[in-house]
This record gives sequence, C-alpha cells and structure tokens, in this order.
Amino acid sequence: MNDHLALNAAEQAIFLRELTAIAGQVERCLDSYLPTMQSQAGDRVLECMRYSTFAGGKRLRPALVAAAARLGGYRGEGAVWVGSAMEMIHTYSLMQDDLPSLDNDDLRRGRPTAHKQFDEATAILASDGLQTGAYELLTRDVVHEDMRVRLEIIRLFARSSGAIGMVLGQMVDMQWEWEKPTNLRVEDLARMNYLKTGMNITACCEAGVVLAAAAHQPEHDVRLRMVRFGDALGRAFQVYDDVLDVVGTAEQLGKTPGKDAKAGKTTFVSLLGLEGAQKRAVDECERALAELDGFGEEADLLRLIARYCVTRDK
Repeated sequence: MNDHLALNAAEQAIFLRELTAIAGQVERCLDSYLPTMQSQAGDRVLECMRYSTFAGGKRLRPALVAAAARLGGYRGEGAVWVGSAMEMIHTYSLMQDDLPSLDNDDLRRGRPTAHKQFDEATAILASDGLQTGAYELLTRDVVHEDMRVRLEIIRLFARSSGAIGMVLGQMVDMQWEWEKPTNLRVEDLARMNYLKTGMNITACCEAGVVLAAAAHQPEHDVRLRMVRFGDALGRAFQVYDDVLDVVGTAEQLGKTPGKDAKAGKTTFVSLLGLEGAQKRAVDECERALAELDGFGEEADLLRLIARYCVTRDK
C-alpha cells in the first residue's frame, strides 16, 4: 500500500547520510551542554539524564528543524542547538511516559527504561532536569544572536509541550486508560495524538523557518506551509506507530510491541483495521508532501523524512 513511498537504495543512502550527520552534530551539542558527574552527592540524576539522552534514537526532530531551516535558506549552527533542545524535551517526555504511573514500560530504545535502570524518583528528577535545561539552552546566544528569535522558539516549544499540547495529550491518554471508553472515534484519537506528539513535530518545522526568516526573510507562506506539513507529518507518524505496534518486533522497535492491544487500548488499527490504518498514514504523508510542491532540492530532506515516516520498520 505504501510501496510507492518507499525510499530506493540511492535515497536510503542519502537519507542515512543526512540523518547521521545531523545526529552527530546533535550528540556533540548535547554532550557539551549536559552536566557531567562531579563525584558528588546527587550525581545519580546527572547520570540518568545522560543515560536517557544518549540511548540512541533517530534524532528525527532535530532533523526536521534542520530541514525546515534549509528550506528557508538557513544552514547555521543554530538549527542544531534548537534541535538539541527539542531532543531534550522529547527524551524527558519518553522518560515520563515510561513511568509505572503512566505507560509502565520496561524497555526503551532497546535498553531498560530510566526508572528500571535507576529508580522511579531518579527518573522523574532527571526528566525534569532535561525539560528545564532545554529552555535554558534556548536562551543562549549560540542559538541565534537575536533575542526575539530565541523567544519565539521558546514560545513555540513551550506551547507545544505544555498544558495545551503534549501534557494535555498525555492526560487525555491516561484518562482513557482509566475510564476505558468504548465509543472513541478516529477523530478523538487523532486529536489526542496531535496534542501528545504532533504539536512538537509541527513546532520543529516551524522553528526551522523562524531561524531562516531572521536571516533570509522567506515568503510569509513558507511558515504556514511548514505548519501544515508538520501537522500532516505528525498525524502520519502516529498512525504508522500504531501499525508498527502490531507488525513490529521488540528487536526492530526497541520497545515492547503489542502492548496497546493487550491493554485493550483504542488505536487506529483497532478502529480502522490494519489496512485502513496503513492507508490513513499514507494519505497523511501525501498531504504533507503536497505542501512541498513548488520547492526544489532545498525541500528534498523534508520529502525523505515524510516518506521514511510511513515506511520505516522502527
């Protein structure tokens, strides 16, 4: 169903090279920013922060920041720092999502989750350190010399991660877990996933254009198109996550597959069937790709990311 979106060998090589390069830059940024152990009481929380941050992962969100910035003609190092801040926010959210009081998962990125490797209190405090640290990072001149640009990116990330974004989405997800509603619709699930995951993906796309606009002043509708691109991509990503939870293995996913079905949770697969969920993911991906019509090679990385998101195996 999604064969026409699959990356060919040459595209896979380009995509892997691009993603690896951005991930390497992000790793160096995070390594230079995150506190290291000082042989003092409390080092355990710093160790947990670094354990979770450097657990692997695709660094897809930083790649989106860099790719959107590139679309606007910006290739400065600020995109890597902005992407690194979002990676800290993303890691904090995964650490909390894995907690016994939330999703209660033992495996993340192929390793024991933070509360399993350390303990629940340490995982909570370490995740808090990553979240607050991300915003401190975004205040620094290395992100952008213009304070107004930095403030706008902080606003975007705080809004998408807070009580009208990711936090609200997590609360809705937990409320459904407690109440076990039987009348959820596709639209309900799409809203929850948009809040929990999609808003941060959209914020990454928008932040890249904010960086570019300050230096190159692209057309106003580029930012609007990136918002629409991010919205569709986030929806495609989450629907396909539900597909992978059914067809993927623990080795591929780096986390426990099939948990949603075992828990009786409503997913796009349970509502639409496997083929229906796959089709919806493809439709959302094609909606994202349509936002890139008219752009040239400067949009190629965004195109590869969108196609990868609905053809990946993890």
